[in-house]
Amino acid sequence: MDSLRFIHPELLWLLLLLPVLALLRGRKGPAPALVFSSISVARAISGNRKAHPGRLLGLLRLLAVGLIIVAMARPQWGNTTTEVEASGIDILLAVDISGSMEARDFTLHGKAANRLDVVKSVVAKFIKERPNDRIGLVAFAGRPYMVCPLTLDHDWLQRRLDSLKVGMVEDGTAIGSAIASGVNRLRDRDSKSRIQILLTDGMNNAGKVSPLTAAEAAETLGIKVYTIGAGTRGEAPMPVQDQFGRKRLMRVKVDIDEETLSKVAEMTGARYFRATDTRSLEKIYNEINAMEVTTRKIKHFSRYRELFSWLVFAALMLLTLELFVSRRRLP
Repeated sequence: MDSLRFIHPELLWLLLLLPVLALLRGRKGPAPALVFSSISVARAISGNRKAHPGRLLGLLRLLAVGLIIVAMARPQWGNTTTEVEASGIDILLAVDISGSMEARDFTLHGKAANRLDVVKSVVAKFIKERPNDRIGLVAFAGRPYMVCPLTLDHDWLQRRLDSLKVGMVEDGTAIGSAIASGVNRLRDRDSKSRIQILLTDGMNNAGKVSPLTAAEAAETLGIKVYTIGAGTRGEAPMPVQDQFGRKRLMRVKVDIDEETLSKVAEMTGARYFRATDTRSLEKIYNEINAMEVTTRKIKHFSRYRELFSWLVFAALMLLTLELFVSRRRLP
């Protein structure tokens, strides 16, 4: 898309002096050449002569000065094209949306928040920091659900991430099926690196595939599976509905199968992390972001045309017109 740019935009501040100059010039008038004893004489004379075009001359001069200032700022018209090659890393994000993700043991913007809202916020930042990676999103509870296939359209991905909520699929925690679903999406990709980042707050209790069986498939295909256990240690406040339909918080035990998650990560050449609060969760995604880095090729193409000469020419034309008008004798 074509656009206008200035090489020295700071010089445009000089344009603010033009109204000041116009104001000063308007206040300062020439000394009277004749003094009349009565205004009737001056009125009679003025009726037979045309006014001197002083205002027009001043306007032409100010316009010329304005054009010269703009020309000094080096305006250019054209466009810049940036081509960024994809990094070659494919990332499949697997996020637990089971009922336990409503536990309020994390914080968001200084206030208590449920795990899913915090995970969505942290994952959104992770996506923004990987603009050149193909990233997909799988949500899982009792079964996996493909929310967004691998894509470079991260705006669409972010919208799909925002749509995640508890209850989208039947409850449960199908960790093995979620890993298998991600492996199936990544298996045919011809990329430099293929990774899956799985976050859960529970234990595998649903699905037809065990986590370790899915990890074996990932290992065979060269897919790394980073695993994250989310939740405080011990007990966490969980919103429950009583017999009168009112919601209240109740302390429930946090059960995460850290041993299995560690084995899955170890088998695939990745790592297991435990997030007990928002800060540690952010640190985990930042660490994974730093570990999975590849070189990117960026090409810039610029094509701009100088407008300096056109503005100077226009200013000279205005000054020439001013000179012509000032020397013209009016009848």
